[in-house]
This record gives sequence, structure tokens and C-alpha cells, in this order.
Amino acid sequence: MEAAGLLTVIILVVLVIAFLAILFSFVPVMLWISAMASGVYVGLTTLIGMRLRRIPPARIINPLIKARKAGLDVTIEQLETHYLAGGNVDRVVDALIAAQRANIDLVFSRAAAIDLAGRDVLEAVQMSVNPKVIETPTVSAVAKDGIEVKVRARVTVRANIDRLVGGAGEETIIARVGEGIVTTNGSADSHKDVLENPDMISQTVLEKGLDAGTAFEILSIDIADVDVGKNIGAELQTDQAEADKRIAQAKAEERRAMAVAKEQEMRARVEEMRAKVVEAEAQVPLALAEALRSGKIGVMDYYQLQNLMADTNMRKSIGDLAKDEDADK
Repeated sequence: MEAAGLLTVIILVVLVIAFLAILFSFVPVMLWISAMASGVYVGLTTLIGMRLRRIPPARIINPLIKARKAGLDVTIEQLETHYLAGGNVDRVVDALIAAQRANIDLVFSRAAAIDLAGRDVLEAVQMSVNPKVIETPTVSAVAKDGIEVKVRARVTVRANIDRLVGGAGEETIIARVGEGIVTTNGSADSHKDVLENPDMISQTVLEKGLDAGTAFEILSIDIADVDVGKNIGAELQTDQAEADKRIAQAKAEERRAMAVAKEQEMRARVEEMRAKVVEAEAQVPLALAEALRSGKIGVMDYYQLQNLMADTNMRKSIGDLAKDEDADK
């Protein structure tokens, strides 16, 4: 009997230990004790409900303790709702604490909305206290005298909490500042004006209100570097002159081709006329023969014509010989 009683006690002890192990693994008793020690009352049923809703209790209770210690009026329901919506509860609470310390009016609903919008709400609060410097890439613009001016600027911005949701980001600020730089340089009569007074760029950019519709407030725009680039005007004129030269060469080549074609045409016409002359000369003997047959000329007339032609050829030969002798002298 004593052995049976001892076995029963051992079984009961094992069951109690197993029950406590299951209880402590399902119910975060240590977290509940920490909350009670911090002055934050959280019921065990609330912690069990978090487990049932698949919410890690530590993700809610630890930020709640921080918030209550900082004097923030934040409820467990608000933290649970934000966690279930996919937000970062710890970051939102840290942002609320930082905003309270900096005297920035930021409520939980707006902080949660900023976090769910994908922005770092804690970084936004820190940027409201400590402005951020955004450095633009080198922006190239051409003044009216054709000289390229390269400008790099630093924009000091402060986060605008009220416009973080729906406001444009840093890329928009950089694009607008670049547009202002191009406009200012392009309207300058000479690149020397920009080099002598870089502040004209800052003034022009600030007057345009570039922070409208963005999540930032521009505090200042400082010109970090101004360099002179290429002579774009001279390059354009050179390119234009080269293009004009090519056009003139093309037109000259066209005229030359037309002249060559005309020359070939005239040569063809000359050959055609020579053929007609040869054809006409071939008709002369036929005409003479026909005249002899018809009795229009006699034999003596024909001989006289031959003598005249021979005399003419002789005179032509003598004339050609005299020309050759004069050329040799």
C-alpha cells in the first residue's frame, strides 16, 4: 500500500509539473509579472486572448510599458489593432515618446497612419527636430552665352508631420531643385553671372515654393559646388557648320553629276551629227553617178570636179605642213 501511495504522489507531482509547464508556456506569466511591477495592469485573460489571436504578447506589453512610463495614453486595443494591421508597434511608441519630448503634437492615430503608409515615423520625428541635408547630384545647365555650368546643391529639409501621409518624398525635392537650377542657369545672360553670384540660384529655387505637396519643409538651399563645363554654344555652331558644309558638298556633287550627264549627252549628240554628216557625204557619189547617168553633167565636168578636189586637198596638205614647221620653231 505504501508503494502504491508513493506512486500516486509521484504521478500527481509529474502532472502538476506538466500542467505548470504548459501553463507557463501558453500564458506569459513572467511578462505579466513585469507589467505588474511596472505599474501596468494587464489581466491574464488578456494575455491568453493575445495567444489565441496569434499575437506575441511581448510585442504589445513591452511597448505598452514604455508608453505608460512616458505618460502616454495608449491602450492595449490600439496597439493590438495596429499590430494586426501590419504595423510596427514598437517604432510607433518610440516615435510618440520622441514627439512628446520634443513638444511635437503627434497622436497615436496619425503615427499609426504614417507607419502603415510605409514611412519611418520615428525617423520623421527625429528629422523634425534635427533637419536632414539632402545633396543633389550634379546638375548641368547652359547659360545664354552657350557655356555649360555644373551645379551641385545641398538642401536642408525638415519633416512635415502633417504631410507625411500622401506627401512626395526626397526624389521629388531633388527633381524640383534640379529644375530650379536649370531654369536659373538657362535664364542667365552669361555663365559669369552664375559664378559671381551663386546665391541667385538659391533665391530662385526658394521663391518657387518647391516643398509644396511634399512631406518636407525646405529650410535652406546652399550651393555646394559650381564648375564650368563645355562650350556647348561653340560645339553647336561647329556641328551646324559641319552640317552646312556637308549640304554644300552634296549640292556641289549633284551639280557635278548633272554636268557630267550633260557632257555625255552633248557627246552623244556630236556623234549623232557626225553620223549624219557621214551619211550625207555617202550620198554625194551616188548623186554624181545619177547626174552622169541622167546626162546632167558630162565626163569633162566630172574630171574638172576631181581636179578641183585634188587641188583643194593639195593646198590643205601644204597648209598643214607649214603649221607643223611653225610649231617646231
